[in-house]
Formats: sequence, structure tokens, C-alpha cells
Amino acid sequence: MLAPRFAFLLIVALIFSGCASHGGYRPTVDPYGDPRANRIGQDFYECEGLAHQASRVGEESVKGAIVGGGIGMLGGALLGGLHGNPVQGAMVGATVGGLAGGVSQGMNAEQRFVHAYRNCMRNRGHNVID
Repeated sequence: MLAPRFAFLLIVALIFSGCASHGGYRPTVDPYGDPRANRIGQDFYECEGLAHQASRVGEESVKGAIVGGGIGMLGGALLGGLHGNPVQGAMVGATVGGLAGGVSQGMNAEQRFVHAYRNCMRNRGHNVID
């Protein structure tokens, strides 16, 4: 009875951690005095694609969820064993660890995305404000 609930929670955790994305971020660019102002739209498009490649947000989130789930499962089994139910402890630990690992890696990848997007726009000669 507990195994189907655990499987459901783990699947939900992996889905949510795998759905991490850049959250619609787009740097603010000041076109005043920009000799390449007519290219801003095209550069936004190209730099966003390059930033996605550089950050690998979804891929990193899934890796974090898997590693976190494994570590959580081991820790949960140990703690559950102390209370007489290592299987339930492992299930809870894997779910919590998977979600935490996925979110953490997703946030790191999000920061790489923003950094790569800003750098790309700056390297193309635009005045990036944020």
C-alpha cells in the first residue's frame, strides 16, 4: 500500500524538478546610444538559445533529483531503521531528497542561464542594465 504512494510522490518530485526553467528572464537593455540597437531583438533570440545550451536547466534538475533521491533514500533508511521501519524511511528520504536535489540543481542552472544571457548581450555590444 505504501509503495504506490511513494512511487507517485517520487514521480511528482521528478516532474516538478525537471520543469525548472529560466522563468521568463530577459535582460533589460538600454538602446540609447547603442549603434546596434536595430539588432536587439535578434540578439535576444540568439542569446536566449545560447544561454539555454550553456545552462542545461532541465538536465541539471533531473541529475540533482536522482542524486538527491539516492542520498535521501540512504539517509532515510538509516533513520527509519532506528525507528523500526527502514523501508518507509527510505521512501520518505528518497522523495524529500529527490525534490530538494532537483530544486537545488535547477536554481544553480538558473543562475548560469542568467549569467550566460547577460554576457552574450554584452559581448554583442549592448548596454545591459540587469
